[in-house]
Amino acid sequence: MESLLPSKPKSAPGPVSSFVRFVVCGGGIGVLSSLAVPLVAVAMPWAVANAVITVASTLLCTELHALFTFGTGRRPGWRRHLQSAGSATAAYVVTCAAMFLLHAVQSSPSMLREQAVYLTASGLAGIGRFLVLRLFVFAGGARERTVPVTVAVAAATTATATATANATAARTEIRQRRTTVDEWSLPLVRAEAFAG
Repeated sequence: MESLLPSKPKSAPGPVSSFVRFVVCGGGIGVLSSLAVPLVAVAMPWAVANAVITVASTLLCTELHALFTFGTGRRPGWRRHLQSAGSATAAYVVTCAAMFLLHAVQSSPSMLREQAVYLTASGLAGIGRFLVLRLFVFAGGARERTVPVTVAVAAATTATATATANATAARTEIRQRRTTVDEWSLPLVRAEAFAG
């Protein structure tokens, strides 16, 4: 039986839960894509098949990230699809740059070294992409984004005011100590100068 009371809105998953979901969704779609490219390449050139599967998998991943990974509760619009595609492109550029750098430093690296560099770059790019998607692309509506900014500005203002007050108090205390030290040290210095 369905309740007549309004249901509580689902809260977005926490950062660890989101990251696990991000890895599972992205990794799962990545494995499926790697299996699909050779199958589609039977009907068209490999480069075209790779491009088609890349676009389709990026669209599917963005849908999954919006609904499941980051729990926005609604499907992403074109803006989020484009932002997600941009972050995927940036991750691609990072992995390509890492491989280019490896081959610039070492003319013929072993396959094990290539895999290590590629996987490390992919992991770092994936973490960066996760952060971009979580903090910017799927951060929530305008109201959800302005509250933390307002709180952050208030906290920064309070911290600045507190730091200024503490610095002023510290300067006053240092001046008082200097005066006290000067009053005590001058006669001692003079006495030592004449004792010699």
